[in-house]
Amino acid sequence: MKEYKISTTFIVYEQLSDLPSAVFSLMEAAINARNNAYSPYSKFNVGAAVLLDNEKVVVGSNQENAAYPSGLCAERVAIFQAGAIYPTAKIKKIAITATSQNHKVSEPIPPCGSCRQSIAEYETRQKENIEIYFMGEEGSIMKSNSLSDLLPLTFQKSHL
Repeated sequence: MKEYKISTTFIVYEQLSDLPSAVFSLMEAAINARNNAYSPYSKFNVGAAVLLDNEKVVVGSNQENAAYPSGLCAERVAIFQAGAIYPTAKIKKIAITATSQNHKVSEPIPPCGSCRQSIAEYETRQKENIEIYFMGEEGSIMKSNSLSDLLPLTFQKSHL
């Protein structure tokens, strides 16, 4: 029997003002996108902003549907839109923020499993890591240098 140890490291910024200016602006775009979320069922609003290598920023917010689970998370709205509008651009960074209409969200909220798999596909496709910054509505912000820090054993097209 073999045993493998998987470990990861995250950078934690205590508040928005501690972020580098470009990331601060990206997180502001995610916060603005969060305000456009359509979440009448979960009452959980998420915004995402994607920075591309062409310096364009593409945003997304979660969009729910009464036929649960046919809605779409903010992260996938943003990255799929980026892929549709700028198919040759690479994703450099993603900023994600979440809030609840029921309570204060003060801990960083990472992407869900489906979003992690979608981000993994883009990292594989572009052969470059994507920095991921995530937060609640207040409090600290976590930075992951790559999706593999959040999902170390990814399912990839090479497995098919």
